[in-house]
Amino acid sequence: MADSNPTVFGKILRGEIDAPRVYEDEYCIAFKDLQPQAPVHLLVIPRLHLAGLNEADAGQEALLGHLLLVAAQVAKEAGLAAWRTVINTGAEAGQTVFHLHLHVIGGRTLSWPPG
Repeated sequence: MADSNPTVFGKILRGEIDAPRVYEDEYCIAFKDLQPQAPVHLLVIPRLHLAGLNEADAGQEALLGHLLLVAAQVAKEAGLAAWRTVINTGAEAGQTVFHLHLHVIGGRTLSWPPG
């Protein structure tokens, strides 16, 4: 539940912090990243508080699939024909907000490996 989520994403879900939303439904929201790393940088977050992908289980299978479909939808709506979808899990992987989230990044050429 978002009410017990102390992260910045919990605050966004509760309306305590404004974020420019581009999509919203009963399962998730998508909004523009406040510190974009590319011309298009969107975040898709579930309303359900999971600290990371490592906390998901078979009970969230439909939710996880939904998040990926929403990521593709918002990417296309942002005019992207190609984009990168990233889920960082754990601090060593670069996760800084411990609420599961998908980055949708595009609008420029992206190199590999990412870093």
